[in-house]
Amino acid sequence: MTTNRQIILKDYVKGFPKESDMILKTSAIDLKVPADGGAAVLLKNLYLSCDPYMRLRMGGIHDSFYYTSSFTPGQPIVGLGVGRIVDSSHPEFEKGELVWGMTKWEDYTLIQSVGSLFKITNTAVPLSYYTGILGMPGVTAYFGFFEFCAPKEGESVFISAASGAVGQLVGQFAKSKGCYVVGSAGSEEKVDLLKNKFDFDDAFNYKEETDFNVALKRCFPKGIDIYFENTGGKMLDAVLLNMKMKGRIAVCGMISQYNREEPEGVRNLFQMVAKRIRMEGFIVFDHYHKYNEFSDKVQSLLKQGKISYVEDITEGLENAPSALIKLFHGANVGKQVVAVARE
Repeated sequence: MTTNRQIILKDYVKGFPKESDMILKTSAIDLKVPADGGAAVLLKNLYLSCDPYMRLRMGGIHDSFYYTSSFTPGQPIVGLGVGRIVDSSHPEFEKGELVWGMTKWEDYTLIQSVGSLFKITNTAVPLSYYTGILGMPGVTAYFGFFEFCAPKEGESVFISAASGAVGQLVGQFAKSKGCYVVGSAGSEEKVDLLKNKFDFDDAFNYKEETDFNVALKRCFPKGIDIYFENTGGKMLDAVLLNMKMKGRIAVCGMISQYNREEPEGVRNLFQMVAKRIRMEGFIVFDHYHKYNEFSDKVQSLLKQGKISYVEDITEGLENAPSALIKLFHGANVGKQVVAVARE
């Protein structure tokens, strides 16, 4: 038996989550898969991923409107992570192997449904990358941009929340296709990152703009061909006014709405009719079966130094609540990760 620290959701959350909504609990765990555990694996969690969609799971909404179920109060937070197998009764997984996939916010997690686990074979890159560029955010950016946006050389691309886990990759993918790329972010530091680290053509700090419509017209005097939507609300409303004829909008997320009791309305939807705009939402889970295609391409780009990735790593499981909350105040710079145990 050994100690197993856990981050527990105290109760369903309204408004912006607080650190006090999550508590650190300590229990004991046997580092062996139970004899009656079936084909399962026991993970030692190394890195945990903080992602905006997790806020939806904290709200207690159980209807089919959302694509994933709520967390259970009194139980550990659930999310993506990287771990090493410390014991296995599953024929396809061996002790010592590294994996990424859905786990819990604790030191050790028993996984009885291994269908959500992916083996890690390339350890030449940081293991934390499998929470980001080589994990769910990377798959999201790759298929969301190339399949749903169908980019063409010379097109104009706008990305909101562009310095985050997904946005920074979409921008670099767009540049690789010869597109003109602009992003919005929430600080001058992030704007500088977009322009000087990720080679965006332009960027603006949305917190300093009094009128998003004016900002977009300044950056896109001829209009926007592709919008990669991460924020929703007033930004989406302004983008609709600035889309070109037959523009495309890939709806990845709407982080500006997750902490609101009532979502903001969108007034300019008739632009979709007048300009024949195609706007489509997508869920990353629908694309995991093509993971090898994505992984081969992105790992090649990494090896050649043709793509960069920035992480914001918080040390210690006990600090996971504060790391998650950073997302909803724009305090993170790059992909937010929690290092539970480095190897």
